[in-house]
Amino acid sequence: MTDLIILRHGPTAWNAAHRLQGGIDEPLSDEGRARVATWRLPPDVLGYRWVASPKRRAWETARLLGLDPAPEPRLVEMGWGEWEGRLLEELRSSGALTADRERMGLDFRAPGGESPRDVQTRLIPWLAEVGARSEPTGAVAHNGVMRALYALATGWDMVDKPAHRLTDGCAHRFRVAADGTPSVVAMNVPLVAES
Repeated sequence: MTDLIILRHGPTAWNAAHRLQGGIDEPLSDEGRARVATWRLPPDVLGYRWVASPKRRAWETARLLGLDPAPEPRLVEMGWGEWEGRLLEELRSSGALTADRERMGLDFRAPGGESPRDVQTRLIPWLAEVGARSEPTGAVAHNGVMRALYALATGWDMVDKPAHRLTDGCAHRFRVAADGTPSVVAMNVPLVAES
C-alpha cells in the first residue's frame, strides 16, 4: 500500500464568486495567496514525491507550500464545457442546471464538459502508477478531482451527500493498493498552523 495525500489549491477570485473554472487557468487571488501562506503540511509528508495539476492555481499553491512538484495533467479540474466561466446561481435560475440533472451523480455532465466518471477514468491509470511505484505521493489538485477520487475510494455515487465533506484548507489521506485501488485513511486533515 502506498500513501497518498491530496489537497485542493488555494482560493481564486472565481471561487469567491462561485464561478465555474474547470479548464480556465485562473491564478490564486491575493486572499488565496494569503490563506495558503498560513498552511503547513504535516511533517511526515514533506519528503513525499509531489505532483500538481499544471493549472496555475494548483501550481502556485504547491510553490507557496515550498514544494517542487512534477506536473501531472491527469489532475486537472473536471471540464465544465459550455458552462465554464458561468455562475452556479445563474445556471440554476436560467433552468440550465436542474435538480434532475444534479441528481445524475457520477454521470452529471455540463454541455461539452466531463462527468465525474470521466475524471475517474483519467485518475485510474494515474492511481495504478502511484500504486505500482510504491513511493509515498502528495498531490495538489482541484475539488472535482478530489471528489472523484473520494468516490472511487468509498463507492459514493455522488447522488446523495458523501459520508465526509471534503473541506477546503485541508488535506485528505488515502492508501493506494498495488493495483491502484484507493482507500480512505483520514479526511479533512487541517493545514492551518496552530497558534
